[in-house]
Amino acid sequence: MTGRPGRAGRSGRSGGQAGAGDLLALVRNGRAVTRGALQQATGLSRATVGQRLDRLFRAGWLREGAGGPVDSPLGGRPSITLEFDDSHAVVLAADLDTRHARAAVLSLTGEILAEQAGTLVVEEGPEAVLGELGGWFEELLTKAGHGAEEVCGIGLAVPGPVDSETGRVVQPPIMPGWDGYDIRGRMSRAFTERTGAPAVPVLVDNDANLMAYGEQRTGYPDCTAFVLVKVSTGIGAGVVVDGSVYRGVDGGAGDIGHIRVGADALCRCGSQGCLAAVASGGAVARRLAASGVPATSGSDVRDLLAAGHPEAAALAREAGRRVGDVLATVVTLLNPGVLMIAGDLAGTPFLTGVRELLYQRALPRSTAHLDVVTSRLGDRAGLVGAGAMVVEHLYAPERVEERLAAMGM
Repeated sequence: MTGRPGRAGRSGRSGGQAGAGDLLALVRNGRAVTRGALQQATGLSRATVGQRLDRLFRAGWLREGAGGPVDSPLGGRPSITLEFDDSHAVVLAADLDTRHARAAVLSLTGEILAEQAGTLVVEEGPEAVLGELGGWFEELLTKAGHGAEEVCGIGLAVPGPVDSETGRVVQPPIMPGWDGYDIRGRMSRAFTERTGAPAVPVLVDNDANLMAYGEQRTGYPDCTAFVLVKVSTGIGAGVVVDGSVYRGVDGGAGDIGHIRVGADALCRCGSQGCLAAVASGGAVARRLAASGVPATSGSDVRDLLAAGHPEAAALAREAGRRVGDVLATVVTLLNPGVLMIAGDLAGTPFLTGVRELLYQRALPRSTAHLDVVTSRLGDRAGLVGAGAMVVEHLYAPERVEERLAAMGM
């Protein structure tokens, strides 16, 4: 008996029925966590649900939890709940900035199991940087007590626009030598060379996108329009709409650092008057250096702000006003519920400047239900987002069917 056509999760399986991947998705998102609830949600028969679940149990992706509430008003045994088993694999993630990087081993539910941060200069080129990351991952797996064979995928956050179809950066202003480079292929080889494990899928996205994805999923899951602005060496924005990252047609959405603001300053992209040229952490560092304060990057400015340096605070507030002027248009266009400021400058002086111009320039209608906040995850936001990107890709219903078939299940 095959059951009726599914009412949920139609993903192109034979007859339009919900497959094993659809059942796993229902369990993972909490919509149906018992066999009876899965039957009701999909319209499949008890036998068909059992067959599909058996594939997931044999793969190690599903487990039985504690007994749930009794389904029948007449009483009886409590229903056995089903849970996504996050212990069968781990994810590797890295978040690259211009001069620093952070890497981690994460569980499939986003818990950071081991973490490392250090100097890694993107200007040294993708061959060297990704090769070094392979070594970091090897050390982190040992630290976390997991074998390389347990890794199901790698997620990378990079400070440039990314074509999501190819995983290659496209004309990145602050990543010389990376334009069009096969990041996925090199990262996969580096992982295999250092660990001896088989190749695993590698996914790449812009750092602001993944920071936004990580922050929205963990702190604001009910926010249907979420914007994160990262202000570090450069300036970029990530937009999450209805739970998905909005990337534009070729990955260029959110690149607000190169909006022209009429200033007389040369940007690293080669244009005059970009927002990043006058309001980024790098721009503030250059102005501080010109006045005799030792600063070369956004991270130096962050340290000065943490120490209460008055000139750094004044320049950060001025930079916040410039960014807030641009964000008034962003908020009017997207009408988000949350606008999050993150990165090296995301402190009180900068946030004050943003609010001053944002509320002055944007229509009250656009800001009536807007929360302007700072990062909750801090330096870990990109890692959490990169890990979530890998998990959502690998456990999407259609991908589950492909992977189960490849495993002979």
